Amino acid sequence: MEISMRHVLATLICVLILTSCATHSGQKIVPTPIIQAQQEVPEEQLLDVGITAFESAELTEEKAKEEGTNPEIRKAETHFVAYHLKNTLQQSSQWGAVRVVPASTDESEMKVTGEILESNGENLIVRIDVSDARGNTWLQKTYKAEATPQFFTGNVPGEKDPFQDLYNTIANDMALHKNQLDPAEIERLRMIARLRFAQGFSPEAFGDYMVKDKRGKFKIKRLPADDDPMMARLLKIRDREYMYVDTLNEYYDEFYNDMWQAYENWRKLSQQEIAARREIKRSAILKQIGGALMLALAIGLDAGGVPGTNALQNILIIGGGAVIIDGINVSKEAEIHSAAIEELSESFGNEMKPVVMEFQGRQYELTGSAEEQYTRWRELLREIYFTETGFGPDASIEETEPDSAGEEVIEKEPGVRSQEPE
Repeated sequence: MEISMRHVLATLICVLILTSCATHSGQKIVPTPIIQAQQEVPEEQLLDVGITAFESAELTEEKAKEEGTNPEIRKAETHFVAYHLKNTLQQSSQWGAVRVVPASTDESEMKVTGEILESNGENLIVRIDVSDARGNTWLQKTYKAEATPQFFTGNVPGEKDPFQDLYNTIANDMALHKNQLDPAEIERLRMIARLRFAQGFSPEAFGDYMVKDKRGKFKIKRLPADDDPMMARLLKIRDREYMYVDTLNEYYDEFYNDMWQAYENWRKLSQQEIAARREIKRSAILKQIGGALMLALAIGLDAGGVPGTNALQNILIIGGGAVIIDGINVSKEAEIHSAAIEELSESFGNEMKPVVMEFQGRQYELTGSAEEQYTRWRELLREIYFTETGFGPDASIEETEPDSAGEEVIEKEPGVRSQEPE
């Protein structure tokens, strides 16, 4: 087989072109300003939002290492990401009270749950679910953003995060949906939330005030009187729960601010380490491919019996072997970077210890036991209510078919001064 020098040079040029063109180009994050309320929204038109501390996709030690994080960081992030979303929603002035709660409840006017699918300083991917008290789903969407080094400058705790555009997009999607509701629908959602809270505490007294259709949507059947003493008592109970959650959020805020600097530093370094490791791996692969091609060309020259090619053949063999060895060394360097990322993650995880909070003389832990304490607090409120009223927990919400027009059928009680908006 005859191989000309022209073919050899052409092959080497192709290798060089591949090496120069195979650069990594990160995804550019499109700037997304938050949608602000154009004017002050009347209180009766504001919907309160409950954000449950986020979940995390299953993260084994092996998967965490591959992603560039560790389970301890992810555990801390489930609180951090939820709380930063709360701050972002508050900045929009589109909502009433926005609270982070350690456990999901079905009695919020607006409920937000989320799951962190990936987070390592370079990428943030979260799945968000938003629903209202009636049971309508507003959002079921996965959001993904990529950060580059310039995104780690000029950030401010509670205001601007390296992935702020992602948070702004979530807030904007929620605001756009809310702004499609008319005032009557917003008032209806607020009333449904109150009745769901009442049914949760006293199903005997309020179990027949609402029905749930076959699609799982709540519909008001009748309303209590404005001066209903039992509802007034329940609203006081709800205020006590809000008081606890507001106190809990003060500790979330402390945790968030204490975590900010260490987390910001870790994400910045992690982003640099991941980018460096990716570039090293790319370089190693190209060098190994180039080396293999050089050896193949040397063998081809020998097989072709091309005269005067012994010197070139020796250069290709020696050069090709050196390139392969260099590629292997670079791969080992990539492993060192992987170990550095893991060390950074472990160091950060060790800094993020559970936050201990105190409320009315008792201490609560935000991770793990926070959900347990929150559950016990709700149980205590029920006990208080049962002691005051003599009612006990028993009953379920009536399930009915929606009427033919799909509208809510509302009965008025004697003395009712307010009624369900049409």
